[in-house]
Amino acid sequence: MKKILTLVLVSALGGVLTLGAYKLFLENDNQLVVTQTTPSSTFLPTSNVNAVFGSIENPDFTLAAENSINTVVHVKNLTLSSGQMTIEDLFFGRRSQRAQLGTGSGVIITPDGYIITNNHVINNSQELSVTLNNNKTYEAKIIGADPKTDIALLKIEPDEDLPFATFGDSDDAKIGEWVLAVGNPFNLTSTVTAGIISAKSRDLSGTFSQSFIQTDAAVNPGNSGGALVNTNGELIGINTAISSQTGSYVGYSFAVPSNIARKVIEDIMEYGNVQNGILGINGGTLNSAAAEEIGISDTEGVYVDTVIEDSGAEKAGIKKGDIIKEIDDIKVSKFSDLTGHLNAKRPKDVVYVTVSRNGAIKTIPVTLEKNETFSMPLVGTIKNAKPKELKKYKTANGVKIYQLNKKYAEYWNRNGIKEGSIITAINDEKVNNIDDVQNIIKKQSASESLRIELINANGEKERYNFK
Repeated sequence: MKKILTLVLVSALGGVLTLGAYKLFLENDNQLVVTQTTPSSTFLPTSNVNAVFGSIENPDFTLAAENSINTVVHVKNLTLSSGQMTIEDLFFGRRSQRAQLGTGSGVIITPDGYIITNNHVINNSQELSVTLNNNKTYEAKIIGADPKTDIALLKIEPDEDLPFATFGDSDDAKIGEWVLAVGNPFNLTSTVTAGIISAKSRDLSGTFSQSFIQTDAAVNPGNSGGALVNTNGELIGINTAISSQTGSYVGYSFAVPSNIARKVIEDIMEYGNVQNGILGINGGTLNSAAAEEIGISDTEGVYVDTVIEDSGAEKAGIKKGDIIKEIDDIKVSKFSDLTGHLNAKRPKDVVYVTVSRNGAIKTIPVTLEKNETFSMPLVGTIKNAKPKELKKYKTANGVKIYQLNKKYAEYWNRNGIKEGSIITAINDEKVNNIDDVQNIIKKQSASESLRIELINANGEKERYNFK
């Protein structure tokens, strides 16, 4: 019995010691481990991961597509072209002609049927028809066109009010912004493609006369004249061209900005032609090479090389050597930034030009003037002549040679033709202003010779015939 009691006491004492040791050592150790791991768990990137992925949403184009698809139409252009002559045609003295059907797109801009498209879509048309998204087809007539911007205005007579596009501000469009191209590529009607704005103020001609919005939305033959819209469904461009070696889309497409297109069609509707307001400077885009040649440190902006006499720029005080940095608070990095903004302006509009002059920044208000100069083939820049200039050369009509073409300047100087000489007739037609010259040049065929009558520096009349 005594042995049993002893065994029980020893067991109880061992249990007490074991429990005390656990409480003293093991349980405290576990608490330390938990205390150390708890703070570290609050720094796990769970909330950050959720914030990043939770804020990214796939862009939803359904509303923009729904708003724009019914405003885009299918334009069909029937033209007649000369076909290969047969023996019968030769015998009977007739010309063989065949009909060709071209297709493109257009955008309805008013409920009563005014439609904007590209000039090249409707050029040389014999018949024009427009098919709406509801499959109704109407005959269309050309209200006007501007080959320079490749914009044309059509009109149909619908039997009901039509859905129409809302113009957006293309100046506000941002590089990287999502856009939709809506049109009829390869006769596949009502096609919508998506992309982003890749660049702005893109010039493809090398003459600084263009200022396209560049996108990577898929555009193919048949999309021309169609809509480029933002995610709100607002019209920010008219799809016009693609850059491709194959003729089909390979990555980049180009659209006329909506601000330019809108201004062109408003001019056509109000004046019957396009009213171009010019700044009145000649110059070029700056870069490292140009800056080094000129002897300046600036590599961004437009360098003013010459200021045209009697222009808005001259009257406002812009000078040779100024570097244009901004126009109406829009940054000017290259010449097409400048021309793109000016293409949306008219004569008498006031623009605010920010220039760098001898290191100082100055903003100058300039009233744009109507263009009074024209770049004439072989001769150079011509300008409307003032009455006193005509009187000096004893002539009642003519235009002044303002700047000789550098390539042919030596030839003209050798024959006594200098800057200031007066051109009185072209192709045997009298000229009174540069509009007359432009119309004569426009009518001239490639095979026709150019005949120029002018008065040289000695007051002598001369005639030149160029093949």
